[in-house]
Amino acid sequence: MSEAEPAKEPSRSRLIAITLDERSTATSNSNIEHEREVAIFDILEGNSFILEGRDDGPYKLNLGLAEDRLVLAVSDESDNSIVTHLLSLTPLKRIMKDYFLVCESYYEAIRTAPPSRIQAIDMGRRGLHDEGSRTLMERLAGKIAVDIDTARRLFTLICALHWKG
Repeated sequence: MSEAEPAKEPSRSRLIAITLDERSTATSNSNIEHEREVAIFDILEGNSFILEGRDDGPYKLNLGLAEDRLVLAVSDESDNSIVTHLLSLTPLKRIMKDYFLVCESYYEAIRTAPPSRIQAIDMGRRGLHDEGSRTLMERLAGKIAVDIDTARRLFTLICALHWKG
């Protein structure tokens, strides 16, 4: 009989809370609200979030928009501000615009279209989501390192902030 392994301590390089700046949140519909809630839940279940040059996590993240820039305000467990990064949304705008159009088509299709059509639209949606996630990772380089799953969920939240539908 083998001995039980000691419990592994969770990584310090992770997010333990995410909030969205209420002033930044665009009017949303139930689909976007659901996407937002699922993305936050999934991020908190497992993520990699490394502030370059630091090892004082875990962290809390507040996402917002200010003057067409993405605001990533990072604090510690006690809500002490650590750093705020402002990123231009310009590199993500085309991807988000296309993503919003495909999402609208997807939400419409799930009500009336045959499964083959839904699957085709969903493949396009996933492709745009992947492209947005990679672009976000590139934009965060040198500031915050995230894994692809965390980047995908953060991209969802950024889109939820920016959604005008």
